[in-house]
Amino acid sequence: MLNNYNGLAQPLWQNGPTPGQFYHFTGGQQPIQNLPRELTPAGPYGTQRNTARITTGSSVLGIRFDGGVMIAADTMVSYGSLSRYQSIDRVFKINEKILLGGGDDFADIQSIKRTIDQKMIADQCSADDIEMKPKELAMWLTRVLYNRRTRMNPLFIDVVVGGVNEEGQPLLANVDLRGRFYEDYVVATGFARHLAIPLVRERKPANREFTAEEATTLIRKCMEVLYYRDTRNTSKYTVGVSTASGTVVEGPYKVDENWKFASTIKGY
Repeated sequence: MLNNYNGLAQPLWQNGPTPGQFYHFTGGQQPIQNLPRELTPAGPYGTQRNTARITTGSSVLGIRFDGGVMIAADTMVSYGSLSRYQSIDRVFKINEKILLGGGDDFADIQSIKRTIDQKMIADQCSADDIEMKPKELAMWLTRVLYNRRTRMNPLFIDVVVGGVNEEGQPLLANVDLRGRFYEDYVVATGFARHLAIPLVRERKPANREFTAEEATTLIRKCMEVLYYRDTRNTSKYTVGVSTASGTVVEGPYKVDENWKFASTIKGY
């Protein structure tokens, strides 16, 4: 029923939370103070919203093995087709249980990384001895990214989240800019979805997980293929490893280049 409430309809739930307090739909009449806080502060000329990717990172590859997960990404960030930055780490250690690999727009990756760091600090200030686990971070990212997407201000990122929980069970998942989530023994972003995932799947043992040695060999092979075939990849890459004993990001490593096969390519 509609009443005269400053010319507007009465709130949907009189005695409960108003939907506008959680979701801001286009054309809504909610007060400005109820809008979700921006993940990054407004600049001197107001809030600036991305409408396209500017500097981008390419493929991120994650492989789950019997003792944890490995996430690898090359160190190049491109400005269009220009190899603008060639020594940028895109695999981050979040805590002793979580790794994050970031693909797509690097400014947005930096933004979400700062927000995650702020959340980690807030959790530490609670002093409740509860540490975020991999799936909790992945689920939190789905809500943050879906919220930004529904407000027509998405973060142009495609991330791989991996780690080991307190029971020693590894998790490897992908979350994209729309907040979509899936987990598997191999996940990837960018061209690695087309070039690296088939290589990993055809080498998957039938009745068991990869060993750490097998996962390391596959990471090395996949990064080599990506360097040859993806024009937005460089020969240097970093690898994050998360196991029950801790999390570490190692590298940069370098692809073992071999261009002898180039003489066999015809038609160019």
